[in-house]
Amino acid sequence: MWADDAALDAAARRLDEWESSLAERAEQAKAFSTTMRHLTGTARNADRTVEVTVDSTGLLIDLTLDEGIRQQPATRTARQILETTAAARADLLRQVSATVGETLGDDASAQAIIDSYRSRLLPDQGSNDARR
Repeated sequence: MWADDAALDAAARRLDEWESSLAERAEQAKAFSTTMRHLTGTARNADRTVEVTVDSTGLLIDLTLDEGIRQQPATRTARQILETTAAARADLLRQVSATVGETLGDDASAQAIIDSYRSRLLPDQGSNDARR
């Protein structure tokens, strides 16, 4: 009878440890998700006339234009905004990669998250999605 009680106690301890581990992982996942949602990327062009900030999804959330921008053609300004937005997305991807690496390490799930962000933030210039 004692062996059965000991086995039952051991099983109960393993279940408690497993439950605790799951709760801890859930809390870590929640914190990781919150951190990822608050990441932003920012970039300035070379002459510092355009500054762009994107949110964690790569969408433009802030655009600052220096008054000097008025001295150039609108087509050049538009190109600078697009190029600086791409640089801000690249900055965001660097931050995502660092955060994922620090949190999840170098496993397959970490690489999958980074690859997902990379495909959304830096689409292949030859794809149909890039032309929309």
